[in-house]
Amino acid sequence: MLTPRAQALVVLIAVSCIGFIVRMVRRRQIKVKYLLLWLIVALAASVLAAFPRGFDLVAQWAGVAYPPTFLFLMAIAFLLFVVIQFSWELSRLEDRTRRLAEELALLRLSADQTPPAARTDGSAAEAVASSDAKTATS
Repeated sequence: MLTPRAQALVVLIAVSCIGFIVRMVRRRQIKVKYLLLWLIVALAASVLAAFPRGFDLVAQWAGVAYPPTFLFLMAIAFLLFVVIQFSWELSRLEDRTRRLAEELALLRLSADQTPPAARTDGSAAEAVASSDAKTATS
């Protein structure tokens, strides 16, 4: 059982985490989609600190004799969820990066193979002007 002082400390830490997470979102250092995940963690820590007997009852209901063991089990399950989610996100971003690199390579190849007179980005006029300047000096 937590002492009132320990409960206050855990609540203070959880509230500080919530403030830190919101600050990171405002500064665009963390995406909003991750905000919900970390807010749930901070709120759960606050609730556990405020009502430790409720956690003991949940652990007992789950059939765990020693409630701190249940806390570690839940923490490990949560971290496993986070790792799986980040792995999925990383795989998705790797695929996206590969596709973008392939598209960029095809665009560069296409631009290199386009004759100067057919270019529409203004580089055709520069290419003609530079070739006229070369022939005038020769």
